[in-house]
Amino acid sequence: MNKSLQIGEHALLPNEILPFLASYNLIPQLLSQSIIESAIAPITCTQTETTQALEQFYQQWDLTTEQKIQDWCLRYGLNQEQLELFATRKLRVEKFKQITWGHQLESYFLKYKRHFDKVIYSLIRTDNRGTANELYFRITEGEQSFAELAHEYSQGPEAETSGIIGPVEVGTITPNFAQLLCTSQVGIVQAPVAFGESWVIVRVEKFITAQLDNFMRQRLLQENFETWFQQQLNQLSPEEKTWMGINTKPAHTQQAIAA
Repeated sequence: MNKSLQIGEHALLPNEILPFLASYNLIPQLLSQSIIESAIAPITCTQTETTQALEQFYQQWDLTTEQKIQDWCLRYGLNQEQLELFATRKLRVEKFKQITWGHQLESYFLKYKRHFDKVIYSLIRTDNRGTANELYFRITEGEQSFAELAHEYSQGPEAETSGIIGPVEVGTITPNFAQLLCTSQVGIVQAPVAFGESWVIVRVEKFITAQLDNFMRQRLLQENFETWFQQQLNQLSPEEKTWMGINTKPAHTQQAIAA
């Protein structure tokens, strides 16, 4: 007797499952999860970790009795070993990240630390050089405050915050502008500088040094994981890349976007 997959009131036979997944555009998710599953296959959990994961899983799915657990496993065709793998999957992914990149975090963090540092700064931007110079002299001569002039004259969203922007990570800022901020002294108003079609006046208010705390460690592990996953996608067959929506055209046909 053929096994079937019960979806609501519909029972799908094995030969109907793939067309069903394709019709709902679920193939990309299936491919993604299979890549991750292959990577974490060698990762194991202790008996204590497995027990805790199962308890959390039972609570999540309201499997409060042994009968409910058996019925759930029967419905989805899982034996005890498969159930444990399913329940510990998230933990095994985290272990995979730690085993693969955990020993590199300190050197990675130090290498890119400047990108993670944050800055708070005040900004006035205008498309008129003369106006920029006038505003700069008003500030330096003490005629009006930076905040007042930013609110009145700045031509960007910073006008709503009296010129204040941040805290924002340095790595998310356009390189040339980030260089200007990082070479500025805190509290010193910089003379107008041309950026694109605008003239800007900036004053760094505060630098916030990034720390390799637990939050940062988790973030770096996730970033490395995402980079690795993208590399795995690049190794897929052309047909699989099509399913994933990955552009397989040569790079020279794509326009580069300037920062």
